[in-house]
Amino acid sequence: MTQAGTQAVPQSGDPAGDKGKKAKRAILAGLGWTSLRLRLVVVFGMVALTAAVSASGIAYWLNREAVLTRTQDSALNDFRQEMQNRAAALPVRPTASELQTTAEQMAGGNAGYSVVLLGERAAGKPITGASDPDAFTLDDVPDSLRDAVNEQQAITAGNSYPYHLFWLRTQRGNTPYLVGGTRIIGGGPTGYMFKSLEQERADLNSLAWSLGIATALALVGSALIAQAAATTVLRPVRRLGEAARQLGEGKLDTRLHVSGTDELAELSHTFNSAAESLEKRVADMSAREESSRRFVADMSHELRTPLTALTAVTEVLEDEQESLDPMIAPAVALVVSETRRLNDLVENLMEVTRFDAGTARLVLDDVDVADQVTACIDARAWLDAVELDAERGIMARLDPRRLDVILANLIGNALKHGGSPVRVAVRTETSAESGKDDLVVEVRDHGPGIPEDVLPHVFDRFYKASASRPRSEGSGLGLSIAMENALIHGGGISAANTTDGDGGAVFVLRLPRDASGIAEGSGCGTDRGGNGGSRGNGENGGTGARGEAGDAR
Repeated sequence: MTQAGTQAVPQSGDPAGDKGKKAKRAILAGLGWTSLRLRLVVVFGMVALTAAVSASGIAYWLNREAVLTRTQDSALNDFRQEMQNRAAALPVRPTASELQTTAEQMAGGNAGYSVVLLGERAAGKPITGASDPDAFTLDDVPDSLRDAVNEQQAITAGNSYPYHLFWLRTQRGNTPYLVGGTRIIGGGPTGYMFKSLEQERADLNSLAWSLGIATALALVGSALIAQAAATTVLRPVRRLGEAARQLGEGKLDTRLHVSGTDELAELSHTFNSAAESLEKRVADMSAREESSRRFVADMSHELRTPLTALTAVTEVLEDEQESLDPMIAPAVALVVSETRRLNDLVENLMEVTRFDAGTARLVLDDVDVADQVTACIDARAWLDAVELDAERGIMARLDPRRLDVILANLIGNALKHGGSPVRVAVRTETSAESGKDDLVVEVRDHGPGIPEDVLPHVFDRFYKASASRPRSEGSGLGLSIAMENALIHGGGISAANTTDGDGGAVFVLRLPRDASGIAEGSGCGTDRGGNGGSRGNGENGGTGARGEAGDAR
């Protein structure tokens, strides 16, 4: 008879690779974490993938062990029973024919395995009988299994039998097999069984494919759920971003619809409160600015009437200055000078108010730039102090009055604060941005230049670079008005110090040769109000030109 229990022969298994973790690291390394939506989808996907792979792996392992255990237990139990019923009935010295017949009978059942019986016809003379010599012979039995089967066990309290049934799983070719063996206790043949596990492997492969498909579906489902969750979460965030963008563009009445009581709702409520506070502050500042602008305009307008009378009186006093008492003449000269300075300041304030209010308009005309510059210099008696480098025939469609204001301020500023000679050069250049021709007027002096810390502020209103000289003959608005007149044409003015050895500062006026597009786009029309004509600014030496930056030289 055979033993009551079974034992497996130990064998080393293949080491499991860490492919899942490596694939995860590769995916994480290749992804660019640039959006919240992507991160949500990836996190959901990784969680779902981990859960699905873990569940699939556990399910596969449990099913694999169950299938293999059930198959091998069924085969081994049947083989043990056949050994007890048939092999044990053979004589101690069976013949080869008896072994062959018994092996065929043992393998003829429904177990589906092959059998090899090993006996001795005489001492030391083994004989074998195989149910199917083409499928299974004694050479197919692993040596480790044969050694285990033939090894006699010591009889102890825990071991009642000297021989046991041993088994192991092996592979021949690409087919897995279950090999088992035992021997009859008390003398008799040794038997080995050989069962194919191909069907079980096919069933397990089918299960693995099913689990893999389920894992893929779980991953796709998690991606869809993550997309839906991301959309739900990010929709308020996107609305908040759009509202912030509109608020940054000046739409201060932008508000968010608040619903719910979660953190995003609280954030929306905070945004609405901040936007409301900002709108109120901006409205207050705009009201104060409008009030200040209206005050300056009204004050300037109201001052024009008494200034007109004062100007007429000062002109009479100036005509009679030579006949006045020598003690009174200096006072009269001071009154005349300060009255004119006050008149220029009022005119400049009114012009600045027009720019601030957006009511300044262009009156375009075709201008020969060389003639315009010459007329500006000649009207102010600067011909002896200015070198002009301008060819006649350079035509431009500009506002001649505003161009005269710009030139008068730039040239007068150079004469007052720079050093002679002052050179004015006129040329045309192709704009790198628009590809059209620009008019370029360069005004250069040979003075000490402008301090580097003053350069960024030369076009600021009322800028005083030196606290020790807060008072000057100009109004402090000349360069600011020049810049505004350039900007309304679609151009600009830049200031810099020369880099050659001669020293001095250079102002470059750049205007489009045709400002018609600017005038049409801004709805510019007739502007006869002016600032008292260009001569007023020019005769005052370019009022406050260089933004009073000349005080900083």
